[in-house]
Amino acid sequence: MPNRSTTAVYCSMILALAACSTTTTQSFRVAESSNVEAAFIATDADFSKYHQLLARDMGIFFPQNVSMSDEDIARLRQIFRDAFLPKLDHYTIVNVPAPGTMAVQASLIDLRKAANTDVPGLSIELRDIAKPGALVFLMEFQDPQTDKVLGRAADSTAAPEFAYGKGGATDWGAVEDAAEHWSVLFRNFLDSNLAR
Repeated sequence: MPNRSTTAVYCSMILALAACSTTTTQSFRVAESSNVEAAFIATDADFSKYHQLLARDMGIFFPQNVSMSDEDIARLRQIFRDAFLPKLDHYTIVNVPAPGTMAVQASLIDLRKAANTDVPGLSIELRDIAKPGALVFLMEFQDPQTDKVLGRAADSTAAPEFAYGKGGATDWGAVEDAAEHWSVLFRNFLDSNLAR
């Protein structure tokens, strides 16, 4: 993700994560026995009709005044891809939406250097999950045919350091550990909710 679009992407992330339609609302329940910090399932979600996954590209979001180099963003995405894809070996992964497909969107939301004024559009559902001061890994499950959100799961138990702008250094070992940690948590979450 180019640095020049970080601000635009961040703003669009707020709108996308708000998942708000002016005419509809969704009800969610807390997922029982979840091994992640926060997990919510749509009250009318029926996971039994999904038998394959559409894995969307990972979103990486920072406040408007923070950026990473293009190379670091690419490396970050690759580390998470390498950690997550082997964990999905029992699932059929497809590239295009189709009936029976559930979309899975991963996002790394780093608000550790954000103030409340940096996240004005965050929806009520996400305000307690992704708040200023936290680094959150979020998985969102969606029906790509209807764009309906089926569930969200978030965790912030790992917090690797990133190099922002010039100077500083990203702790790539900690990033790999965090990606592995979250890949196990979310594979377990996926298994328990899709009854695999």
